Amino acid sequence: MPRLGRKSRERLEGVDEKLVHLLTEVCQYFDITVIEGKRSQERQNKLVAEGKSKTKFGKHVKGKAVDICPYPIDWDARDDFHYLGGWMLATANRLGYKIRWGGDWNASSQFKGQRTTKDNRFDDLVHFELLD
Repeated sequence: MPRLGRKSRERLEGVDEKLVHLLTEVCQYFDITVIEGKRSQERQNKLVAEGKSKTKFGKHVKGKAVDICPYPIDWDARDDFHYLGGWMLATANRLGYKIRWGGDWNASSQFKGQRTTKDNRFDDLVHFELLD
């Protein structure tokens, strides 16, 4: 059975307990790795300057977002990221958590959005955030 490895657990320090719980549930069925959890404002500013983030005061800074990917990592396996996105949204819905995925910014785990990835102008397939 997949589980969160040591590095992934370390990267979840400071992340909201709901997101940690969600990832723990998902990784029982889907092997994932955590790329990044909570980040400093300085790192967020750098990512915005590099065009890798669009939000200066992003949810990562508050511990309300994580970047994860299927393991082993294959950046060209776009379908795997979409499959993981659906798995995360469905699991969040089952748990009663409202999340948003960077692969479909218009949808949420409550499936009230457009549910299409074709209109995305900024794909961030690794990004998942808690909605308030």
